[in-house]
Amino acid sequence: MSHTAHIPSHRKPRRNASKTALRAGVAGGVLSTIAVAGAAGPAQAEPVTQTIEMPTITSGLSTAVAASAQATQQVAQDLQTQAQEDAAAATAAKTAKKAKAEAVRKAEAKKKAEAAAKAKAEAAERASRSTARTTLSATSGSSTGTAVSTASSSSSSSATGSAASVVAFAQAQVGDAYVSGGTGPNSWDCSGLVQAAFRSVGVDLPRVSQAQSTAGTQVSLSNLQPGDILYWGGAGSAYHVGVYVGGGEFVGAQNSSTGVVQRPLSYDPPSGAVRVL
Repeated sequence: MSHTAHIPSHRKPRRNASKTALRAGVAGGVLSTIAVAGAAGPAQAEPVTQTIEMPTITSGLSTAVAASAQATQQVAQDLQTQAQEDAAAATAAKTAKKAKAEAVRKAEAKKKAEAAAKAKAEAAERASRSTARTTLSATSGSSTGTAVSTASSSSSSSATGSAASVVAFAQAQVGDAYVSGGTGPNSWDCSGLVQAAFRSVGVDLPRVSQAQSTAGTQVSLSNLQPGDILYWGGAGSAYHVGVYVGGGEFVGAQNSSTGVVQRPLSYDPPSGAVRVL
């Protein structure tokens, strides 16, 4: 080995003074912190072995949001239900209004139909009477006229007893209205008036003119007495009846135009008569 060879030096190189001071300061600070922490902590502190999860700070907000959403949904459902109820009420009101209008229309139509039927029935009755009169005039013209004249002169005596009551009842209704099917007390048809007049003295007559024309003993028109029932048409098929009141006159519920009237026999010559009293 050469005596001049380089021998490595064991001396450490000089460090930069500023770096040395910085490192010393950092180390001192760390050691101080450890010392303070050790003194302040419990003597037998256990090392931390797990991480504690902090409570979520948004849990309350989530609950409030959910409650708000539920309330909003309930309000929406309530509004929808109310809308459905309003629509149902409107539909029901519309249906009721339509039904009422239809009922009014039907009632008016029924009323018109009844009025038309009544007018038709009265027209048919007048036509029937006219036809019957024409037939009777053709078959018994002069004999009927003679009988009526004779009755006018032969029945001048006043009625008495039950006959007088029948006559008084019939005359008391003069001026009342004629109504088909009427039986009083202020409106009558022909047979309804005759039936009521005889009922006033306790005599129960049939309701219709056909039966009333055969309810008693047939009498001649030349031998009439107050209280006799006069009829127009055939016995058993009469279409009109009245009460002979004496003096050549009768009382009868003629038609809707005249009502109950008192007229001479010549006004509407009868076909025959029956005596009940």
